[in-house]
Amino acid sequence: MNTPSLPKQFALDIGHTPKASLENYLPGSDRALISTLQTLCDSWKKSPPKEINNPLNDRWMYWSGPEGSGRTHLLQAMTNAAEFAGLKSFSLTPTEPITWVRLEEQITALAENDKASVITVDDVDRLDDRLAGALFRILNTVQASKNIHIFMAGNAAPANLGLREDLRTRLGWGLIFQTQLLDDDEKIQALEQAAKARGLVLSPEVAPWLLNRFYRDMPNLMALIDALDAYSLETKRAVTLPLVRELLQPK
Repeated sequence: MNTPSLPKQFALDIGHTPKASLENYLPGSDRALISTLQTLCDSWKKSPPKEINNPLNDRWMYWSGPEGSGRTHLLQAMTNAAEFAGLKSFSLTPTEPITWVRLEEQITALAENDKASVITVDDVDRLDDRLAGALFRILNTVQASKNIHIFMAGNAAPANLGLREDLRTRLGWGLIFQTQLLDDDEKIQALEQAAKARGLVLSPEVAPWLLNRFYRDMPNLMALIDALDAYSLETKRAVTLPLVRELLQPK
């Protein structure tokens, strides 16, 4: 069976995607992780938002999981929560080394600041030797600080990453979680929740049909919800199965 794909004009023109948050994340089996993160976000809403003498385990977290299990969404959610609380934040990925340089230039000042700050690191498993060294130095500063929070994610537990041993050990010093893929019922719930957040109402048969005929991973399914949002607005039609088929038919 050929899997339909998104027309390019909708795959590349997504303008109504809600920002990632803990509220629009369907936890599935990840409730302990979400509860821990929510407690931290709630603490940032206090005025002034300070984290004096905060234990390392309250500020240093790493989670792993397969592609599509929501690990990047959660990192983005923590960055957005930090920005909403007025905290300085840095989002690090292997593809943007300049951001690492900028953080290292400022991290000593962040460590000495009474106000909390937030660092996220995505795709830890893809770090090259240079960025692995940078992360090791960053973690040493975070450990010695009182107010820097760091959240990291990769495709495997720290001990199973193909990184230098001292970095793998450091990664395991904080709280460790694992994100899980959603089952089909949870995916349907997540799709309906995402549609509702965009002001869409899906016909009851739409979500199950998508799981059977479209890509089954959540990033592609969420991209399709965005495309349906745009197509529904363009055509001024409700999101029914005929509309979905029309969107996905080859052009």
